[in-house]
Amino acid sequence: MSAPITDSSIVDRYIELGLRMGRHIDGFVDAYYGPEVIADRISAEQVSTPEFLVASAGQLVVDLDAGVDDGVLDASRRRWLRAQATGMHTSARKMAGEEIAYVDEVEWCYGVRPTFREEDQFEGAHVRLDAVLPGSGPVRERIIEWREAQAIPVDRLDAVLSSIAEDFRERTQRQFGLPEGEHIAWELASNQPWSGFNYYEGNLQSRVAINTDLPVLATSIGHLVAHEAYPGHHTEHSRKESGLVRSRGWQEESIFCVGTPQCLIAEGLADLALEIIAGEVPDLLVAEHLRSNGIDFDPEIAHAVRIASESMDAVRANAAWLLHEDGVPVDDVVAYIERWALLPHARASKAIEFLTSPTWRSYISCYVEGLPLCRNWVAGDPDRFAILLSEQIVPADLVEA
Repeated sequence: MSAPITDSSIVDRYIELGLRMGRHIDGFVDAYYGPEVIADRISAEQVSTPEFLVASAGQLVVDLDAGVDDGVLDASRRRWLRAQATGMHTSARKMAGEEIAYVDEVEWCYGVRPTFREEDQFEGAHVRLDAVLPGSGPVRERIIEWREAQAIPVDRLDAVLSSIAEDFRERTQRQFGLPEGEHIAWELASNQPWSGFNYYEGNLQSRVAINTDLPVLATSIGHLVAHEAYPGHHTEHSRKESGLVRSRGWQEESIFCVGTPQCLIAEGLADLALEIIAGEVPDLLVAEHLRSNGIDFDPEIAHAVRIASESMDAVRANAAWLLHEDGVPVDDVVAYIERWALLPHARASKAIEFLTSPTWRSYISCYVEGLPLCRNWVAGDPDRFAILLSEQIVPADLVEA
């Protein structure tokens, strides 16, 4: 047997499995900057059958449990790889046509079992919103009118993004440190199912796209920048490339695959990023940047609305459950989102695009389950947030801590 390209034959097989699956599922490999020789070899071979991928992933789990490469892989690193391989095994089984219940798919892919939230928590949010929104009349009409009035003109979006990103980068550098040479290129995108996306390209570089299919709102721009960039996805990717891949030689971190617990940790910490970098009332900081670019923004109302409506974030997770666990028709689920998330039809339909994408259909749990898991574990401690940014963590670590 030839010597491994990385420090471990297990890691070689893990990277090969991810790259082979990426040839079947568009977007499955979210980022790869590992050894080119592995990528070149996989791209030159015939596309693997789903059955081969199921067997490969299953054998990888077996060998991790059996202690293969014990001289290289410590228990923590092995635990992380096993969690990742279990998610990939689940995706391969689905690819091969196996019927897997939605709740099992989420648990085996992402390391948490989803729950269906009772609608009374959404009703409570509606009551709170009624008390803080300006004007009178039905709360749905008022929140839609207020929210859509927060649209940032497209011709000012670049300036606002640059202003907030520069501030957040400075704060992230001061609080957590950033590897020398890291950089983000910002761009506007369209015809995508997401609101923002970080394309991590390796060598400490990211390309962050903001979707303009629907107006980008002043109420969400701070979250977008923190989530995708500083101290969210780009910060995590660049710190792990610097600290884990370059310094320790852990090449398994050079591939980022959808359908794995790695995603839940990434989205949980990214959703937590704004309050970590800007405090409990980030709206005050965001307002400064908006006003300097000629955009009116009331941070007190924005803060009150954000706090009142936070529990409504789970509406989309319920919608995914209805679609994939209960088989509810798409039009009925759109109506469910309109009713409980208080969204106009266009935004509810955009949410469905994400939930029905073959790549992203169960991914919503990474946000809805990931944020409270990371928030409870971090408990306001920046040092703990730094651990999420820098170390290999599986969801069970945050539950057991």
